[in-house]
Amino acid sequence: MAQNATIYKVELSISDMDRHYYDTHKLTIAKHPSETDERLMVRIIAFALNAHEQLEMAKGLSTDDEPDIWQKSLSGDLHVWVALGLPSEKVMRQSCSKADRVVVYPYGGRTAEVWWDKIKGSTTRFDNLQVVSFSAKETEALAQLASRAMKMQVNIQEGDVMVSVGDVIVYMTPVNWKTAA
Repeated sequence: MAQNATIYKVELSISDMDRHYYDTHKLTIAKHPSETDERLMVRIIAFALNAHEQLEMAKGLSTDDEPDIWQKSLSGDLHVWVALGLPSEKVMRQSCSKADRVVVYPYGGRTAEVWWDKIKGSTTRFDNLQVVSFSAKETEALAQLASRAMKMQVNIQEGDVMVSVGDVIVYMTPVNWKTAA
């Protein structure tokens, strides 16, 4: 019998000094049965880093042709496509043809580095692709913050990210492996 998704309620307060974006989002997130706490928390941070009033969680893991997070215009045009993990070159190519901007957040330490070394040469033609990595130490610390009801504060300044849940703070420094043109 198939397992059901676990529902997480997140009050996400974002203070992005780099983009001058300040807002609180009340998110209801379905955690897929195969999704780890680490991936869930990276998904929330990816949301914060790309926050916009029209940004929303998509079906992600449960649907092959949808990203984890997307931003659509009111007319249905796809502006931002956010994917997590280690997508194939084919998936990135298809994503880049569908959206104005594609951001991939690989994680997993050495595994992500090996993936990037293998795939980076085939991504140079995608001007709308950005690849942003987090260290394994950071994402593992982030996973420890996961709970089904969270009040999370994310502060972004000069590219650095400070995440706090309760009394616990995790500092992250996203690394741009590829920037969009």
